[in-house]
Amino acid sequence: MSINPDHVRMAEALLFAAKEPLDEISIAARLPDDADVPAILEHLQKSYEHKGINLSRLAGKWAFLTAPDLSWLLSDEREQERKLSRAGLETLAIIAYHQPVTRAEIEEIRGVGLSRGVMDVLFDAGWIRPRGRRRTPGRPVTYGTTEEFLIHFGLDDVRDLPGFDEMKASGLLNTEPSGLFDDIPGLGDTTHDPEEEED
Repeated sequence: MSINPDHVRMAEALLFAAKEPLDEISIAARLPDDADVPAILEHLQKSYEHKGINLSRLAGKWAFLTAPDLSWLLSDEREQERKLSRAGLETLAIIAYHQPVTRAEIEEIRGVGLSRGVMDVLFDAGWIRPRGRRRTPGRPVTYGTTEEFLIHFGLDDVRDLPGFDEMKASGLLNTEPSGLFDDIPGLGDTTHDPEEEED
């Protein structure tokens, strides 16, 4: 079945003009009923594969991004809105790889206490959020990353983090992907970690 060229052009225009990545449902809502959105997106992705911009999937959504090998051209045009401290980077990495994780677990992995300011910066950036409470004494709050984290760092899925599979295989990660990332579109299912409960 051939793809209607007009539908391709319409989807291309929507994606180009969008301020944020679009999911397939949002794209389909603006196209004619008979538009084959998955086929259109696949066609556009292949069409832009070797161009200056690529159609990329981020957190289950779609957006045009500068080709990775050309990002250096725009380095002077980017505003560095947030500069994370080393403590912030370490904390974000621990949360990303070990989520859902408690504050005490973050401190244990880092080997040093965690100041409130570090978490505040990550919350303000929209990269982390509370995930629920662990069913252990004291019911500590657990934290995980957000859809905004995936989009900002150009990831479709938390499992796309560098070395995720290698770290899991070596035993450095004791989490299972299924059910841990259920609040992020495209990740896991709707089950909860058996040791967690929502507030």
